[in-house]
Amino acid sequence: MFQQATLTSSLHAFYKEELITDVVRQVKSGKEASVYCCLADTTHPMLTPETRLLAAKVYRPAEQAGWGKDALRSGRQQGRFRNDAVYRAGQGFLKRRDRVAFEKKSRHGREIQFSSWLYREWESLEILHQSGADVPRPIWNSENAILMEYVGDEEDAAPALAHVDLEPDEAEAICRRVLKNVELFLGCDRVHADLSAFNILYWNNEPKIIDLPQAVDADQNPNARMLLERDLTNVARYFSRYGIALDAERMASDLWSRYRRGWL
Repeated sequence: MFQQATLTSSLHAFYKEELITDVVRQVKSGKEASVYCCLADTTHPMLTPETRLLAAKVYRPAEQAGWGKDALRSGRQQGRFRNDAVYRAGQGFLKRRDRVAFEKKSRHGREIQFSSWLYREWESLEILHQSGADVPRPIWNSENAILMEYVGDEEDAAPALAHVDLEPDEAEAICRRVLKNVELFLGCDRVHADLSAFNILYWNNEPKIIDLPQAVDADQNPNARMLLERDLTNVARYFSRYGIALDAERMASDLWSRYRRGWL
């Protein structure tokens, strides 16, 4: 769990903007980030009176997330971010100083690497939410935290699809909707790149796709086609338990072909 000082500092911008009034509980703890359920200030003009809860995703400082200098040099850093290269491919740096720092794994380079994950998640949430995709609505961001729509209620956060038993007709409907979202993502030049039943929430008979820091730009990243097929393979594996047969390779090929022709 985060140190209290780190959590307070991370959420300061949200308190200052009068978007939240308190932290209710920790919802999820991960190697790179933790998610907290917060009470919303329903009087804020960005929020509706019905918005009682918000989710704050707080990224761990680089050293706390296992990104210390020794860990980076030895390759022992933990979590998905250690495999950064496959997601970062095709992404350039505006400044030569930043590129050199990143390549040398200096402190400044580690900070760039760390902050880019948060920025990419925020940017993807904005683009995808505006397109109508089933992702949480982004509300605000700070240096190492994102405030977004909370999925769940006062008692419980929405469960991951992996932990839900669906009825056959529900499974078919959710499958169609998830596949439609994969198509919507690609139409916005995005591939989730880590999609599975563990980062699709299920609430009120609807899916909500979360966890987007590693999402790649399909137009720039040379690994995008491979990552798209991997996402679809994970989706197909989950829905096969309900007797739904999906050909991930064929779907990926069809989607990629239509994407490259500008048909999405």
